[in-house]
Amino acid sequence: MVPRYSRPAMTAIWEPEAKFRIWFEIEAHATDALAELGVVPKSAAKALWAWWATNPVIDVAAIDAIEAVTKHDVIAFLTWVAEQVGDEARFMHQGMTSSDVLDTCLAVQLARASDLLMADLDALLEAIERRAMEHKYTPTIGRSHGIHGEPTTFGLKLAQAYAEFDRCRARLKAAKAEIATCAISGAIGTFANIDPRVEAHVAKKLGLALEPVSTQVIPRDRHAMYFATLGVIASSVERLATEVRHLQRTEVLEAEEYFSPGQKGSSAMPHKRNPVLTENLTGLARVVRAAAIPAMENVALWHERDISHSSVERFFGPDATITLDFALARLTGVIDKLLVYPERMQKNLDKMGGLVHSQRVLLALTQAGVSREDAYRLVQRNAMQVWESDGALSLLELLKADAEVTAALLPQEIEEKFNLDYHFKHVDTIFARVFG
Repeated sequence: MVPRYSRPAMTAIWEPEAKFRIWFEIEAHATDALAELGVVPKSAAKALWAWWATNPVIDVAAIDAIEAVTKHDVIAFLTWVAEQVGDEARFMHQGMTSSDVLDTCLAVQLARASDLLMADLDALLEAIERRAMEHKYTPTIGRSHGIHGEPTTFGLKLAQAYAEFDRCRARLKAAKAEIATCAISGAIGTFANIDPRVEAHVAKKLGLALEPVSTQVIPRDRHAMYFATLGVIASSVERLATEVRHLQRTEVLEAEEYFSPGQKGSSAMPHKRNPVLTENLTGLARVVRAAAIPAMENVALWHERDISHSSVERFFGPDATITLDFALARLTGVIDKLLVYPERMQKNLDKMGGLVHSQRVLLALTQAGVSREDAYRLVQRNAMQVWESDGALSLLELLKADAEVTAALLPQEIEEKFNLDYHFKHVDTIFARVFG
């Protein structure tokens, strides 16, 4: 994880001490269940929780020192706990295997990370909705292939983003449900040395579902789905960030990132106001997406288990969730403070001499009895003159001067096709679909 792109709440989930605390809870809850089943003395479970009640500091350095000798992280942790608790600690981990602890812990961490990410998405959705309502009827040009297409509103641009991130939230909710499973099934996952009721008890205490067949490890198709979902969310972040970057270009300048007092855009050119936040978001999205392929490659493990997935997950588990958490918060700030320039939007709408109304004239000609091929030819030949004049000529005036066009349409009928408000008659309908 990179501190520059990390936020404390998400980072805390992945700190070694937080991990060891989850490990202890798994072991202690399992010991509780084993005690109720008469497998271990009830005094053993009580001893664990009695020590825990003293709010012990987890000595990460001491555990690491033990691991340096044992070369096994779970054994190192169990050894350290035994040193703190005493003789009763020998009943910990009865019938369990390391993956029971590691995989269940990872499920808890990813579930907690999901909750933070969903809160991030909620904040982003609120900001997008507020700005969409603010600019519901702010006219702007819609672009296809980067070229002026037809009029839209800036509110509709944001409504599209809202709908997309709303889908992202639904996917993340489903991904959390899929990843939040508990496996306490022992070696090879057969429950030979531990009762399935122990797993059920631990799962209930940790708010997890039961893994139907764990084969000693939780199947990694779940993790592949989870990190693929994070990658999709990151792509949606990049999509909106890229739109802002385009809108901030000097030649467009319809919207731009907030430029704070004292902020500098370039070490060499004092005039610069660069879209640095959204460019940063584009880069961060690549980092999050980078976890998706390794997560998919982790699905194919040898037989009932191996640990080829382990080293990979130690990287991208924290990195993907921490980075996406930061990116969502940053994007929320960008949208919240986005500077929007309606006058420039109108200027760009008017830039090309009314070309954006060409389809309405085309359709009117066909409805007046002109074949579609001829109608397209008539409108295009006038439109190309406007295009080649860089908007100096007026499509409306050229059409009214074209005898073949006026043979089918009266001048006032042509003029009516250049009414900008026509394009916005269903904005309310779209907003109702998106926002309810």
